[in-house]
Amino acid sequence: MFIALPLPEAVKEDLAEFLEPRQQAEVRSLGLRWTMPEQWHVSLAFLPDVADRHTDELLERVQRAASRRNPLVLRLVGSGAFPHAGHAKVLWTGVEHDGEELMRLAGGVRAAAAKSGTVVGGGRFHPHLTLARMGRPADVTRLLGALEQYEGPPWQAREIALIASYLGQGPNARPRHEVRTTFELGPPSRVVPPSRVAPPSIVGPPSMG
Repeated sequence: MFIALPLPEAVKEDLAEFLEPRQQAEVRSLGLRWTMPEQWHVSLAFLPDVADRHTDELLERVQRAASRRNPLVLRLVGSGAFPHAGHAKVLWTGVEHDGEELMRLAGGVRAAAAKSGTVVGGGRFHPHLTLARMGRPADVTRLLGALEQYEGPPWQAREIALIASYLGQGPNARPRHEVRTTFELGPPSRVVPPSRVAPPSIVGPPSMG
């Protein structure tokens, strides 16, 4: 499982349109395996093994962690590679953010998972979206030059998701992702009882202020 920020469809479409002409046969010679737009997300925490006995506490703690953070304005920009361009195994696009709230969100959900007894995998948080993986390490310096100009549209992230990943069960033996639940960022929305909802006003046009 993993915890991630989902992407709006408009953001996926913009990135997919940018990548399409750059996903040509000559690029495939690098051994690239491009990720699918329907599975694009910004990972916050990788949870390699969630025991059933820890699930309820995990959900409760992640919910509290999400409620302490505000919605985020994010944007996908540029490109990079892990571990580095000359010997790359993963190709990614970066996430433009305010530098504080996103890092606090990632730290909060990772701490929440750990306190529930769940092992948190991966290293230091580096906000990115994985574009492709390599079957073997490759020099992607020239490709990064073509991708680094990318600037996607901004969006407001209002929730995070707990996603299960089933290896080999997706198309072409790729992983299949299943959203288990989502958590709203910020305090829970207050639902106004129907009896207290005011009737719509019919006096004058709506305010433009």
